[in-house]
Amino acid sequence: MKTLATTLALLLAACAAPTPPGPAVGPLREQARALFGVVKPVEAAEVQAPAATLGRALFWDSRLSLDGKTACASCHSRDDHSADRRKVSINARGEPTTLHSQPMFMAQDQSVLRWYGDRRDGAHQAERSISGSMGFAAADAIGSTLKQHGYEPAFRAAFPEAPDPVSALSYARALQAYQRTLRTPSRFDAFLQGDDAALSARERSGLQTFIHTGCAGCHSGALLGGNTMQKFGVVKDYWLATGSPKPDLGRFNATKQESDKYVFRVAMLRNIAKTAPYFHDGSVDRLDDAVRIMGEVQLGRTLSAQEVGDIVAFLQSLTGELPAHYAPPATFN
Repeated sequence: MKTLATTLALLLAACAAPTPPGPAVGPLREQARALFGVVKPVEAAEVQAPAATLGRALFWDSRLSLDGKTACASCHSRDDHSADRRKVSINARGEPTTLHSQPMFMAQDQSVLRWYGDRRDGAHQAERSISGSMGFAAADAIGSTLKQHGYEPAFRAAFPEAPDPVSALSYARALQAYQRTLRTPSRFDAFLQGDDAALSARERSGLQTFIHTGCAGCHSGALLGGNTMQKFGVVKDYWLATGSPKPDLGRFNATKQESDKYVFRVAMLRNIAKTAPYFHDGSVDRLDDAVRIMGEVQLGRTLSAQEVGDIVAFLQSLTGELPAHYAPPATFN
């Protein structure tokens, strides 16, 4: 039997042991560059453009809704890195939304929006939200509300060519312009651009595991996802792993095509460590559980605790700083 002194000596030696060096930086970076891409910071001129500054005011203004209490930011909190910690959000009619709100940062870089991929771009989504989350009976109803709250001069400055600047379309275009400025480069981008110290040894191991286990097959590109539609539950019904109370038919709800059953837009993984809960129904609270479930239902793999922990460490390197202008302006108009 080991003496207490021997046990303590072994523990101290373990604590003092150097961290494993992780995979070689050069080859890993080249492989990652081929699979992913760099997120560039936003230019100041884009942030200060009339349409973007107008969109910022609209995004945070809760007066522009049926109940006068709901804004775009109500479902995309600054405290939640532009997502929503609730499983579902509450709209201006006091009703729960159908699906979990997704992060706003860099969402405009995706090929389509929403879990069902049923919005072409940010303007399409913003215009549809007028009669959705904002609660109005029809999109055109927003015009009188905007004028009531003094927005007409700002719309005329932002869209001088429009015959009717204060319209649902202009409202949508302004919100899209603002949302396009919400960019969050992270340490991962620094690594891709040549900074060897940007990722720790464990984060590099996690990146290597992420690639080699097949995660990058769907979560590729600069956003690590966001640009393809895939079935959730390739090798196992997803709800058996997530504990979802009610299976969602996915894109089928929008298209009614049998091939779209349980198909969802692949989530982008930028800022994923800050945007729990996870999946379309917010059914999973912890990132390590989400990683384990994805390995199980998508890849048919039982990931070890080490593999899960390494991947989570890598995913944390995708967190960028909150944009300074992701906050209400000093005045709305």
